[in-house]
Amino acid sequence: MTLDDIKTLCEASHLAVLGAFHPTPEDLAPEGSGTLILLGPHEPGFWDAFTASSEWQDEAPDPMDRWSTRVITSLGQKTNATPLFPFGGPPYQPFFRWALASGQAWQSPVSLLVHARAGLMVSYRGALALPERLSLPPPSPKPCDTCAAQPCRTACPAGALTEAGYDVPECHAFLDTDAGREHLTNGCNVRRACPVSQSYGRVREQSAYHMSMFHKGAPA
Repeated sequence: MTLDDIKTLCEASHLAVLGAFHPTPEDLAPEGSGTLILLGPHEPGFWDAFTASSEWQDEAPDPMDRWSTRVITSLGQKTNATPLFPFGGPPYQPFFRWALASGQAWQSPVSLLVHARAGLMVSYRGALALPERLSLPPPSPKPCDTCAAQPCRTACPAGALTEAGYDVPECHAFLDTDAGREHLTNGCNVRRACPVSQSYGRVREQSAYHMSMFHKGAPA
């Protein structure tokens, strides 16, 4: 099975291959992993497929995590791979490290991951660890290196996202204001400002969902 074969299987399940690499022991992948493949929403169309699923419609908690578990576990069975997820811990799998190792994602000027195709909208729903060492494409160029304006640096109205890191309490405090309510509906202003994000195809309803989940976790 080739990487293109796996891409075809994943896209049929509304997931995209967002990067792949050959892990070393320092990457903390499962023992015996020859190739680790990172998966995220395939756009366009992911949100429509997800909201048509039983996990979304049964109104039980954590629908996206449950959908990801079902779909990626099934893909693992079809590809003889071990499914891995960024949720369900502690302990948690080192997805940030894996994203950087994939050659398709980097730390952006505002500390969030930026992806070659998804920009600051990148999100990982899981990964597949295959025993085979597949042939992989070369790393992509980092989009920030040719982004002269870098609008992400000044897009946060709360000043919560900077090169120094992410001030989560400050972000939560802003979302509780009248001015912040627009961002609960439209999504994070910084993520939307990224030129690569703007061509990715994530629909506003999905961004609003993620913002609502983030906001529910706000400290009292």
